[in-house]
Amino acid sequence: MTLLGITLGIGKATGFFTLFTAVLASILYYLENSDPVSFTSIMAEDMKSLEENFRQQNKSCFILGASGETGKLLLQELVERNLFSKITLIGRRQLTFEDKAYAELVQEVVDFEKLDDYAAAFQGHDVGYCCLGTTKAKAGTEGFIRVDHDYVLKSAELAKAGSCSQFHLESTKGADKNSGFLYLKVKGQVEADIEALGFDRYSIYRPAVLLVERQESRPAEWIARKFLGVFSAISPTAMSIPIQAVAKAIVSNTLLQPQNKTEILENKAIYTLGTGGGQ
Repeated sequence: MTLLGITLGIGKATGFFTLFTAVLASILYYLENSDPVSFTSIMAEDMKSLEENFRQQNKSCFILGASGETGKLLLQELVERNLFSKITLIGRRQLTFEDKAYAELVQEVVDFEKLDDYAAAFQGHDVGYCCLGTTKAKAGTEGFIRVDHDYVLKSAELAKAGSCSQFHLESTKGADKNSGFLYLKVKGQVEADIEALGFDRYSIYRPAVLLVERQESRPAEWIARKFLGVFSAISPTAMSIPIQAVAKAIVSNTLLQPQNKTEILENKAIYTLGTGGGQ
């Protein structure tokens, strides 16, 4: 190959890389700025004041899915910030904790196939948090729909009947009941069905891909996390979010007063609130 040919080859490769970088940067910029942030900036001292005021209201809450990745961190955040006088975990099995800070937790073991028999577990709570969910790969199509829609909706119905006024639901980015993708369709449908129950406050969180090292093996998700982890340094909220930020955002948002009864926090708003940008 001649020197001219090598030079032209290098030039083409450089041009392609430059074009690819420019296109990628444009896409990331669009994704980074496509999600509206619906809350105003809150100073750290204001958040402390909100926490103290909330604490004095002597409220109780329950958590669905406390054994999952987000649920575990949400529980940790609630315990550390000591916002509720009573925290109840509702799940299919008893959880064990070594830390004495968890000693006062109440646990209700239920059969999700017979939730009506456990209506008492959902009574008397002010706030409900739902991080319940599975995957089609793990549970099959019917199992996924049953867990992510039927169990979640029935739990919300029982909570509403039990005088719960706030319901916080972890959903997913792109949730849409009219979607052609089963996962997004089911998530969007359960969002809409719970809204119809008429909670005094209903908060939906739609994070993008969660950056977390799961205990269970999900090879495809592991590859995605490694790939997205690189781009998160360039564009933190375009396609992913640290799971710790999601848990912190849910708790912090509980202290705020939304403009509407139903609010949807997209990925950028979750990241901003969960990493201190809203403080």
